Amino acid sequence: MNENVVDILIYLFENFMDAELSDQPDQTELQEELAQVGFPLPMIKKAFRWLDELAWRQSACQQTAHTRQAIRIYTAQESIRLDTECRGMLLFLEQHEILDQIGRELVIDRALALETAHISVEELRWIVLLVLMNQPGRESAFAHMEELIYNDTPRYLH
Repeated sequence: MNENVVDILIYLFENFMDAELSDQPDQTELQEELAQVGFPLPMIKKAFRWLDELAWRQSACQQTAHTRQAIRIYTAQESIRLDTECRGMLLFLEQHEILDQIGRELVIDRALALETAHISVEELRWIVLLVLMNQPGRESAFAHMEELIYNDTPRYLH
């Protein structure tokens, strides 16, 4: 399931997110196109729910980070699903100010919403990009993350 939902999110990003608002198809048209491409309808619906939940959570999180010295302690469940490499990447992104504390929590929330046993680093990169995409004032961070995804050069320290 995870790969299918993430694949749908990547497909939507690469094919529709850069289009002008007036050129973007509505959700029904998108669902039809995704089905024609070969994505199963239940996965398509899960992907749209995932995006709707992201938009809702982003609008609800109009806070600012409290301190740069805070350390994130992961629960046992989070540590299982987000392995050392994923947690290292999140720390790297936070230390390089690509993610702030609020963004990190949104990324963790959206990663865990995929309902899989394990999230890969590649999937987590895409989740970070999607979280940053609609955050006002985070255009530079979005550009850095996009570069990290498409250039695929970083190595994260744990």
